[in-house]
Amino acid sequence: MKKQTKDPKEMRRGYTTGANATAATKAALMSLLLQTKVRTVEITLPIGEDIAFSMEDVAFTEKEATASVIKDAGDDPDATHKAKIVSTVTFTSKEGIEIDGGIGVGRVTKPGLPVPVGEAAINPVPRKMLKETVQELLEHFGVYQGIRVVISVPDGEEIAKKTLNARLGIIGGISILGTRGIVVPFSTSAYRASVAQAINVAVTNGCERLFLTTGGRSEKYAIALYRDHPEEAFIEMGDFVGFALKQCKAKKVKHVTLVGMMGKFSKVAQGIMNVHSKSAPVDFHFLADVAKDAGVEESLLDEIKQANTASQVGTMMFEHGYSSFFSKLCQYGSESGLKEVRGGMEIETIITSMQGDVLGRETVSWDNLSKSSE
Repeated sequence: MKKQTKDPKEMRRGYTTGANATAATKAALMSLLLQTKVRTVEITLPIGEDIAFSMEDVAFTEKEATASVIKDAGDDPDATHKAKIVSTVTFTSKEGIEIDGGIGVGRVTKPGLPVPVGEAAINPVPRKMLKETVQELLEHFGVYQGIRVVISVPDGEEIAKKTLNARLGIIGGISILGTRGIVVPFSTSAYRASVAQAINVAVTNGCERLFLTTGGRSEKYAIALYRDHPEEAFIEMGDFVGFALKQCKAKKVKHVTLVGMMGKFSKVAQGIMNVHSKSAPVDFHFLADVAKDAGVEESLLDEIKQANTASQVGTMMFEHGYSSFFSKLCQYGSESGLKEVRGGMEIETIITSMQGDVLGRETVSWDNLSKSSE
């Protein structure tokens, strides 16, 4: 996740693509029904708050109206911040309310997502918001006619390149999302939800082995090491090692490979399952103990204890040719992961350098761990 620079209490929240799509739809439908441009509307978010949205553009004819709104994600580094969300509402001869996606809204092509294959990537909560908003307006105005709502995002296909949509099987644009209606800056719950969804998609599509990485660079290295596995098997877990492993166990994944670098994985080896820089410091005395177990000469142990960063320790061990140190650290990392989920899988841990060289790799099963502790 991108680093935050402001105090969380000072950060400005924003509104989801689902909330913006609903607001644009309400403005478009009111403009159609009233035959006048409605530029400001108020909607009720799923969390119960009433929020006003101002439209960027509004146009209408006797049978169709379009309204657009610019999404404000607040202080969150959201790929869809400032995106134009467009809703086109049309009277139809069919009964009921039809919701669909237009240009820039992706289509679901793989199972495992909350939207069926073939449908526009408009998630269940936004769909519910859209239908309820349309239904309330039709009833209020006493109109009993079919309505078709098409949500579009003109730059959606380009924006989607900055997301994991293609890997998840969402092709052609972004998703219309949001369970609460608001975007909380640097929300860990939102990130965890995306990890859980990626794991579900991977398992639903038949992946029996998953590769959990701490970021884009380590994911790139993981893909290079395991080229014969499908792209959805590679998942950026970020700092949430324990959470990702528990999600894998819940989905009965039997083989998991963790790929990362010294800084974060030295914490995993210690048993720390949230490896954010603020979660816990690196224990250099622990690293010195690992080095001692790996047969590192006594004179280097004090240097390890006095190091400033885990990467500095890694460089020291590499330059002195102690590959056994990295193997031991990977072993401890796998063991810590197994203890976190209490078995049920085999965990491989791979530590790479910043350049992508494999420094160490070890696989541990629960049976082996149990025997070693007897």
